[in-house]
Amino acid sequence: MAVWAIADLHLSFGVPNKAMAIFGPQWEGYTEKIEEAWTQKISPEDLVLIAGDISWAKLPEEARPDFEWIGKLPGTKYLIKGNHDYWWGSLAKIKPILPPSCHLIQNNSLMWKDIAVGGTRLWDCPELSFNEVINYQPHSSVKNSVENEDREESLRLYQRELGRLEASLKTLNPNAKTRVVMTHYPPIGVNFEETEASRLLEKYRVDICVFGHLHNVKPNTALFGTHHGIRYYLTSCDSLEGFSPIRII
Repeated sequence: MAVWAIADLHLSFGVPNKAMAIFGPQWEGYTEKIEEAWTQKISPEDLVLIAGDISWAKLPEEARPDFEWIGKLPGTKYLIKGNHDYWWGSLAKIKPILPPSCHLIQNNSLMWKDIAVGGTRLWDCPELSFNEVINYQPHSSVKNSVENEDREESLRLYQRELGRLEASLKTLNPNAKTRVVMTHYPPIGVNFEETEASRLLEKYRVDICVFGHLHNVKPNTALFGTHHGIRYYLTSCDSLEGFSPIRII
């Protein structure tokens, strides 16, 4: 039994006009790459963490084909919301489209074996910038959203997400052998610049944090490692070799 992580699947089986290949040639056939690597590496007894930006759908019914695809892949899946998961509304509306293997984290945490898993979307931290490590495509709309939003509104959203993060952290099982947290936005800087989010992770004795959101990261950029006892992993699928889930436990 193992724990794997991947983020930013950006599936569009229900809205096929959202082809990811416009964001670069590496995205050509990416769902086939993910499926092949996933089925080769992951067993039904494993856990897979999906850290947001799951589907381009805007409504739960539009996301149903994406979840059918995820549901057929081996393993139990824990998921959090990303900034592009517009379909994610009330849990009552989402549950009918979820396969039995998929479980959502929202202001709570879940136990798998002796591992506690929590998390939240987070938001752009006003203190951080990742521009220096991102190769933007000239036709890409994927940019650090703090550049395109009012700083005050961005800060408001970030503070709200900090509250949601702490709400989830408070529910982590105190008897868990390992504490894992998913955030969609990075909770810490490129050179491990600390933030309110990273300090919360330390306060609640988190062991591992996986995150996504960043795309087209420059080669040889180390955006994961260990800081103050927490192992950080960037898991956006295009940052992983061959679009293959990464084993974290």
